[in-house]
Amino acid sequence: MNPTESPRLTVIGTGYLGATHAICMAVLGFEVLGVDVDQRKIDKLASGEVPFFEPGLPELLTKALESGRLRFTTSMKEAGEFGDVHFVCVGTPQRPGSDAADLTYVDAAVTSLAPHLERRALVVGKSTVPVGTAKRLTGVLHELAPAGTEIELAWNPEFLREGFAVDDTMRPDRLVFGVASDWAEERLRAAFKPVLDLGTPVVRTDLATAELVKVAANSFLATKISYINAMAEVCEAVGADIKDLADSLALDDRIGGKFLRPGLGFGGGCLPKDIRAFAHRAEEIGVGQAVSFLREVDDINRRRRARTVDLVRELLGGQISGKRIAAWGAAFKPNSDDIRDAPALDVARTMHGLGGHVRVYDPAALDNARRAYPELRYGDSALDAAEDADVVVLLTEWADFREIEPTALAKVVRHKRIVDGRHALDAAQWRSAGWEYRALGRS
Repeated sequence: MNPTESPRLTVIGTGYLGATHAICMAVLGFEVLGVDVDQRKIDKLASGEVPFFEPGLPELLTKALESGRLRFTTSMKEAGEFGDVHFVCVGTPQRPGSDAADLTYVDAAVTSLAPHLERRALVVGKSTVPVGTAKRLTGVLHELAPAGTEIELAWNPEFLREGFAVDDTMRPDRLVFGVASDWAEERLRAAFKPVLDLGTPVVRTDLATAELVKVAANSFLATKISYINAMAEVCEAVGADIKDLADSLALDDRIGGKFLRPGLGFGGGCLPKDIRAFAHRAEEIGVGQAVSFLREVDDINRRRRARTVDLVRELLGGQISGKRIAAWGAAFKPNSDDIRDAPALDVARTMHGLGGHVRVYDPAALDNARRAYPELRYGDSALDAAEDADVVVLLTEWADFREIEPTALAKVVRHKRIVDGRHALDAAQWRSAGWEYRALGRS
C-alpha cells in the first residue's frame, strides 16, 4: 500500500496499555483490531466494558464501538490478514525470583503473529523491554514470517501516566520512533497522523535508543522521588522541615517541582520493576556500575514504607497491636485502581501483621484490594473506615481525602491522630483543629 495511506492497525494485548491504545486510535479515525489470548478480556471490551479504572476511557470505548472502527479477536491469523501496522502492547512484569524483565508475553506475541504475516507490514513494539530485545525480535520475524525480510520491526515506547492515559495517547508530549528504515518511519507517521497534525514533536532514532528511552525516563523520575525522600530522612534526623525544603528546591527552574513531593514513595507496575530490570540488564551488558545508583534509589523507596509504619507506631505510643487504624488508600496513585507494588497496601498489610485492626478504603481500588488481600478489612467510605479509629493514615493522595474537613472526621474517630503519608493535607489546618499531625520529614 502507499506509505501515506491510512494503515489498518492491530493492537496485540488488551491490558492497560493495549486497550487504551486500541480505543484511542479508533476514536482518532483508524480501523483497529484488538487482539488477546484472553477471551474474557475480549468479551468485556467488545460489550463496552473497560476492565480497569481509567477516567474518560469507558466513554471513548462506547464511541469507538459505535463507529464500527474497533473490533476484537483472539485470532492471530485474522490479525495478520487485517493489519498493516501491528502494535505489540503486552506486559513485561518482573521475572519471579529475579530483577530481570519477563519477556514471555512479548516473545509469545511476536512468535504467534509472525507465521501469519504474508505481506509487507510493520510490527511496532510499545512494551518496555531490555535494550537489545528489538534486534533479537527482528531476527525472529524474518525467520518465522512468510514475508521474511519484508517485515520490519520498529520501537515506539509508551509514556502513559495512569489517570491521564487518554490525554497521553491522543495528545502526547512527544513520540519516539525507533526505526531501521525510512519506510518504517513513514508507516509510523501514517499510523499517528492525527496526533502529528497537532504538532507533536517526533524523535527518530535507532531501535536500541528507543528501547532505552522509557527506562531512562522512569529511572530519572524514580531518582528524583527518592532524592527528596532521602532529604526527608535527613530532615527527620535534624528537626528540619522537608516540605519547606522541597518548596525551596522547586523554585529553582533547573530542578522544578514535579516529582519532588516527599512522602511514601513510588509503586505501580512501571517504576519499581523498570529500574530493577534496567539495572539487571546493565549488569548483563557490562555497564552495571553506570547505573548502580538505581539500587539505592530502590532501597530509599522501600525504606519510606517502613518509616511510615514507624510514624504510626510513634503516634500510637509505641504500640500498633490492638489499635484501630484507618488506612486511606489502596491504589499506588490516585485516579487508578492499580494495586501493583502499591505502597499503601504494603503499609496496611504491615500494620495488620503487627496486630493492628486495619480498615482500608479507596475510591477505585477496593475490589482489586479485596481479591488480592482478603485478610484486610475494608470500609465503604473514608469516614466509614475511620469510625472509632485510633489513628488515620493517608496513603494515597486522592482528592476525596484532601477535601475531608478535620471537624467532620473528628466526629467519627476515637482519637484525633493523623499520619499524612503523602504530604497531601494542610498541616496547619489539621493542627489548629486539634489533631496530632505527623508526616514523613516533618517535626
